[in-house]
Amino acid sequence: MTGSVDEHNLVIVYDGKCPFCNNYVRLMALKEVAGSVELIDARSAHPLVLRLESLGYVFDDGMAALYGGKIYYGPDAVILISTMARGARWTAKVLAWLLASPTRAKFLYPIMKFGRRITLWLLGIGNIRQERGVV
Repeated sequence: MTGSVDEHNLVIVYDGKCPFCNNYVRLMALKEVAGSVELIDARSAHPLVLRLESLGYVFDDGMAALYGGKIYYGPDAVILISTMARGARWTAKVLAWLLASPTRAKFLYPIMKFGRRITLWLLGIGNIRQERGVV
């Protein structure tokens, strides 16, 4: 999809204006495990964002992680990131434990998504599709 996406890189496409999303991807200390980690703001016109959107991925509804030649989306992306996490902070360890379980992640993801939408609304931040003029 892009030159940086290969079997050995971890690429995470997430909402760069969402404080929860930002803190989550940075808190997980993924460079210790995955080596090369690329963080891409889904609000940008990055070629990978555009490619994933053309495949039907909606970043207002979930983040994406690309690793090992596969695309993980929504709760599956969170599960992948959490299983790879080696954060030293207790908050990272708790988040990783909570979200590494598919059962817990699939239950908690819609709640997290709702919290994200409320937070963005309170901060006066529109959704990704509106900001980029995608309808």
